[in-house]
Amino acid sequence: MAGFQFAHMQNFSRKGDKGGRTVSFVLAEARRDPAASLHVSSPRPPVIVWGCSVEELEREHDDRVAVARKVIAGGKTRSVGKEQHTLRTIVVSHPYTVEEIEADPEKRREVERWEALNLAWARRELGDDLRAIVRHADERQWHLHIYALPGDPEMRASLFHPGQVAKSAVLAVGPAKGEDDKAMRRRSDRAYKDAMREWQDGYFRAVGMPAGLTRLGPAQRRLSRSEWHKERHQAQALKVVQEEAAALKAKADAFARQVGEKAASIRADAARKADAAQAAIVAAKAAERRANERAETARRATVEAELVTRAVRRLIGFGGALRSIWDGLRESSLAARIREELRPTVERWQQAEAAAAARAAVESDRRVRAETRASALSVAVSELGAQRDELRVRLSRHEPDVDVAPVLSRPHR
Repeated sequence: MAGFQFAHMQNFSRKGDKGGRTVSFVLAEARRDPAASLHVSSPRPPVIVWGCSVEELEREHDDRVAVARKVIAGGKTRSVGKEQHTLRTIVVSHPYTVEEIEADPEKRREVERWEALNLAWARRELGDDLRAIVRHADERQWHLHIYALPGDPEMRASLFHPGQVAKSAVLAVGPAKGEDDKAMRRRSDRAYKDAMREWQDGYFRAVGMPAGLTRLGPAQRRLSRSEWHKERHQAQALKVVQEEAAALKAKADAFARQVGEKAASIRADAARKADAAQAAIVAAKAAERRANERAETARRATVEAELVTRAVRRLIGFGGALRSIWDGLRESSLAARIREELRPTVERWQQAEAAAAARAAVESDRRVRAETRASALSVAVSELGAQRDELRVRLSRHEPDVDVAPVLSRPHR
């Protein structure tokens, strides 16, 4: 049965704290360098749970500190001092020992879930500053080291420590009315503790409670052993309820996704059908417009073909009149001579008449053919008019009394 949570935040500088723990020493301990691992009986290489290696972390830290500049009075800058905190660390520990976890698959699964909760929490808590999460399994308790580099250009890790921020805010304002410096510092210390207590509460809500751990141990709250065991049972029961709730939520989310996907599919299908219907309407309107245009074109072609047909019929009548004159001329010896002289011209008339009759039979089928034939007929009429005039001249020379003008006049249109 699991116990209470443990989480500790601490920043480090290159100069080191009172115990001499510098950034370099802390990272050497994380790597399990021999000189920094004297407290471990059988050191093992660290396991990278997330992020970069310890070596990469140290190189980035040193490179950034080398170029970081601190703004001082007058707008001038200087290098970052070695006493400034430039590395952020958090240590979290599980109540199970390494030996217990390695011997019990069920406890191994509990710790794996605890690690996953810690990873999610660290990524939310530290954001882009997070660089690496390292596991050490060569000490008694199963624990993780979380490392971050401050995103501040001056590498001020204190800006991201809730306790230090709260304390600095009190000191920046100064003593309250009727308060001396000593009282002010006590108030700043209380602000520090309150901020860190709130931070611990947030960690408990995100990691401790879902993992079935208690917020505090029995000694800190002076609980009896029976009371402590009751609280542990309650924490485990809460964990089970949360896990069941999470499983139920996962099922609900999966069902919601399925319903959403089905609804999206239905909406997409309806949209496709609506688009197809709209396209069909547009196509139908275009087809109707084209049909109307073709009908109008056919109507105009029919009218024009009718007009051409009438003109052809008049031309055929004119050809009949010419034939009657020709028959009259055959009775005269003089006409015989004229006939021989005019034979080529008359044959051309006859050929034009035959061609015009053949063309008239199909003039109503197509507009284009009607226009072509009408043009040919117009030429034929012009030629007949010229030949008529030629015949009139010739006849007037040989038989002045013969009058062909009324017969050969152009038909009225």
